[in-house]
Amino acid sequence: MTSSNAKLPRARVEVAHPYLALMGLFCGGFAGMYSETVLNIALPQLSLAFGVDVSVTQWLVVGYMLAIGVVLPFASLLMKWFSARKLTLFALGAFFVGAVASAVAPSFPVALAGRAVQGIGTGLVLPIMFAMVLEVIPPHKIGAAMGTNALVIMFAPAIGPTLAGALIGAGSWRLVFANFAVIALVGIIFAWKFEVNPYKLTRPSIDAPSVALSVVGFGGIVLGAGMASSCGWASPIVLGGLVAGLVCLALYVRRQLSMEVPVIDMRIFSHQGFRVGAVCMMVNFGITLSAMYILPQFYQNGMLLAVAVTGVVILPGGIVNALMSMISGRIYDRIGARGPAVCGFGLSVVGAAALLFATPESPLAYVIACHVVMMVGVPLAMSPCQTHALSSLPRELSTDGSTALNTMQ
Repeated sequence: MTSSNAKLPRARVEVAHPYLALMGLFCGGFAGMYSETVLNIALPQLSLAFGVDVSVTQWLVVGYMLAIGVVLPFASLLMKWFSARKLTLFALGAFFVGAVASAVAPSFPVALAGRAVQGIGTGLVLPIMFAMVLEVIPPHKIGAAMGTNALVIMFAPAIGPTLAGALIGAGSWRLVFANFAVIALVGIIFAWKFEVNPYKLTRPSIDAPSVALSVVGFGGIVLGAGMASSCGWASPIVLGGLVAGLVCLALYVRRQLSMEVPVIDMRIFSHQGFRVGAVCMMVNFGITLSAMYILPQFYQNGMLLAVAVTGVVILPGGIVNALMSMISGRIYDRIGARGPAVCGFGLSVVGAAALLFATPESPLAYVIACHVVMMVGVPLAMSPCQTHALSSLPRELSTDGSTALNTMQ
């Protein structure tokens, strides 16, 4: 046993307890994704509390996503300027402060400002979490570790409606934000005590035109897509945001390819394994978020279930999601990405196709079963696609790859 283990490749950075070193990031990733999807349930209560229209409270979701979209593309660059531990503590601290501000907000503008600060924290935590796994986990265990990452990312939106429904039912919407703050505080404690700094700080120069193009490009796309549900796809703000975003994004990519030290090194897309894994992961993540946004609305507005009951009926899919997230990474370590990815997407198609026939008169058990089938397929494909994409890159491009994956999502 000892001889066999001695021959196995070691982690790039050896630490006594790798998962403890990652725990602060796991807490931050969970809080960020939990916060991203859970607030939809609380929007009606927030609308009443602040005396504003629901279309206005929607900015608590759009503003959060906008902050993530603006900050996230700079994560790779920031990891070359500041230690991973300091960046993580800053990100978790920002999320904590923003959550507290929203929890005690006396008015809607204060709550919105708190959400934007939370988005800054989430935009930094997610790419650091994926990149750090490649540093502190041995190569033969990376699949299992990425499965844990997938558990954090996928379980948060799955379990979020259940937790939010219980908190709102027990108290008020303020408890939801307070819950965000508690999770962030736990993450700060773990990061302070256990996180390591695996990267050499090269402190490259910061290109101002790239910064401006990134902010307008990614911000415009997120803004346009985020406002489409309330304003319509043909509205000036949506079309203006999307057009400005796409044009600036094209100029941004062109500039990165011509720079010696780019903000995000676009050479990552020259690696076929990364390209394939990134596209599959993006599609898979879209399936997850679509289900997590649409199903609670269908349960409440179509089947007329109460908020608390909605949280309960979504729970089976969340539990299955968690179990499969843990299993899928280990499957990748044994047989690679192709098999589990094909099976996962196949099950997702079956579950989605079955939901096409769901109506408000359908048996509740039928809709739950469709959701469960999807939640078997999504994590079965997610972790292998993610691991395959990042493992296809050389070490010097791993932070760029992690940032790009999260930006695309």
